[in-house]
Amino acid sequence: MQVTAVGRSAGRTAIGAAAYRAGERLRDERSGTLYNYADRQDVLHSEIVLPSRFTGSQADWARDRATLWNTAEHAEIRRDARVAREYMLALPHELSAAQRVALTRTLSKELADRYGVAIDAALHAPRAHGDPRNYHVHLLATTREVTATGLGAKTGLDLNETRRYELGLGRSSEEFLALRERSATLINDALQAADLVARVDHRSLAAQGIDREPRARLPWGAYLAEKRGLHSAIAERVREKYRARLESRAQRLARAPALAPAPVAAAGPKESSLGDIRRSARESWLRLRASPVRGVEQGKEQGKEQGKEQGSERDFAL
Repeated sequence: MQVTAVGRSAGRTAIGAAAYRAGERLRDERSGTLYNYADRQDVLHSEIVLPSRFTGSQADWARDRATLWNTAEHAEIRRDARVAREYMLALPHELSAAQRVALTRTLSKELADRYGVAIDAALHAPRAHGDPRNYHVHLLATTREVTATGLGAKTGLDLNETRRYELGLGRSSEEFLALRERSATLINDALQAADLVARVDHRSLAAQGIDREPRARLPWGAYLAEKRGLHSAIAERVREKYRARLESRAQRLARAPALAPAPVAAAGPKESSLGDIRRSARESWLRLRASPVRGVEQGKEQGKEQGKEQGSERDFAL
């Protein structure tokens, strides 16, 4: 799971991000720029998901992609404003096409209800000449709460730490980890419902009691270059660093006393079963849901938030 900000400071726009992910032709009303990605062939499914509190035709304005993201752009006045937030997740290739769409909707609804935002979901197929298992979904979220007539105050992860403290919320880093845990639970539920034995785990290798170095990950450009038979200096540097970590690890193990190996997991009961992981994830999620994170519920504070960018521009790879 990757969580990133779409901000003007990086030269990005919400309308451009939405057009690319949904494979559509959209115009940015602020700049007049036309973003045309209608020829994309890898967009398997796209839809806009709103919070469950809207029924029937309520907030229909937000169901139109061009209207939604142009409204998000107009809502921000700062040159370095954050105009959207993206959650990108890998989806199990073992699932069928219909099951991946259902999982996309489940993930989108959870985020929409949690933060009171609109989620623009786009399910993508693996890239040509890439890993055929790489099904993934882009969940593009508004940084402000959706109302019946427009966008309200900043909400959720886009509140800064001071505002989160005032509302009695935990640190944003804790919420990022809870989101990762919750998404793993929903993915495992989908795998179990499909009678598949595959499972995912949001925890680090150390937390799982797996004593090895994480595998090296090549940037897409480097991977594609090598697929074309070209030499990639970047790929070689990644592999060299990986080999150096393995060698350093082997040396440390060789120096360690043979009769006193370092433990790979903390003492006490090991949280390894799917049931334990799901219970822990549900408890964390329920604690977060009990927190008043939606900005519109703090109506008196909306004026204070206007024109004040919330949070930091740091991108999190969770």
